[in-house]
Amino acid sequence: MVFDVWWLSYLVLGAFVGFFAGLLGVGGGGIMVPVLTSLFIAQGFAVDNVVHLALGTSMAAIVMTSLSSLRAHHRHGAVRWDVVRSITPGILLGTFAATFIASRVASEPLAIFFAGFMAYVALQMLANIKPKPSRDLPGLLGMSAVGAGIGGVSALVAIGGGSLSVPFMTWCNVKVHNAIGTSAAIGLPIALAGTLGYLVNGWDGTGMPEHSLGFIYLPALLLVSGVSMFTAPVGAKLAHQLPVATLKKVFAGVLILLCVKMLHAIFF
Repeated sequence: MVFDVWWLSYLVLGAFVGFFAGLLGVGGGGIMVPVLTSLFIAQGFAVDNVVHLALGTSMAAIVMTSLSSLRAHHRHGAVRWDVVRSITPGILLGTFAATFIASRVASEPLAIFFAGFMAYVALQMLANIKPKPSRDLPGLLGMSAVGAGIGGVSALVAIGGGSLSVPFMTWCNVKVHNAIGTSAAIGLPIALAGTLGYLVNGWDGTGMPEHSLGFIYLPALLLVSGVSMFTAPVGAKLAHQLPVATLKKVFAGVLILLCVKMLHAIFF
């Protein structure tokens, strides 16, 4: 593949995504999807495909991040593997199925749904909302249903599911330390199922850019993932030295601005 001047933007995006993922423990989808959507539009990609490409590429990029995060939390004994086993079937089904829905929805409503959900995530950060433990984890059928819901929403907004799974587990009396670690483990099947779904659904898509594999744009995937692997440890190290509570508020503001930028790019 010949170097393209736009690829420099993917390198910068990868550095930004990795840094904030390490600093705040958040997935990169909230940043990647709106930025990639704007970049794809600027590159002249078909507007009908840009949000789908951004979602698929972001989901694929999250695979490596999720794997790295899972290993780190497992080493600290923070993963509740019993929860992972019971919720994963629903996660896989919900995530994969939602990619079929996303592929059949136009870019405009998909962008509105993404912006609305990210606004919820941003407000959750600003308010520092933490549900009070009030019940136990449901049985296998209940966990499967919850997993399907978390996976479905995650596929539609290209996130690892932490903004949904951590509050759910905390509400069900799972210790916060374990909820975060278990959420990291759940992020891997979400990313894998989402990547496969967006690959399959975009395989025969029309008007796709060169170097794309389904709804996954390979130059963006390789460059964003490659750089983020190096900047994530930097962010993680600074997490113990900077006022993270303040930075979360700043990050929430950035999320909202990025969503507004994406909506502007799609509709105007």
